[in-house]
Amino acid sequence: MGSFSSQALKASANTTEHSRSADTAPTGATVKAVANGKVVFADWMNGYGLILIIDHGNGYMSLYARNEALLRDAGDDVRRGDAVASVGSSGGAGPPALYFELRRNGDPVNPNTWLQKQ
Repeated sequence: MGSFSSQALKASANTTEHSRSADTAPTGATVKAVANGKVVFADWMNGYGLILIIDHGNGYMSLYARNEALLRDAGDDVRRGDAVASVGSSGGAGPPALYFELRRNGDPVNPNTWLQKQ
């Protein structure tokens, strides 16, 4: 587990359209963990709004941003399907949406391929 800051995310912000997803959803819709893990960051971060980061082990982390509310705290264990946040529009302009990224060893990876394996 590591500590997180906007500097750490900016340092590896070489994301592509295939490594992130911003899906519109109604404000307050439930955001669920994509896999078991431990919440390592749950707070406001410039550019991301309210963001929650889950460490899934083996170098994989999932990021859930632009939330209206965070339902878990750093240090909490989560299981796949657990509610971790609610959709909002914090940290950016536009309609309510869930911003999602999957990273391995700090590098963005295509979440669609990874989610299909789950």
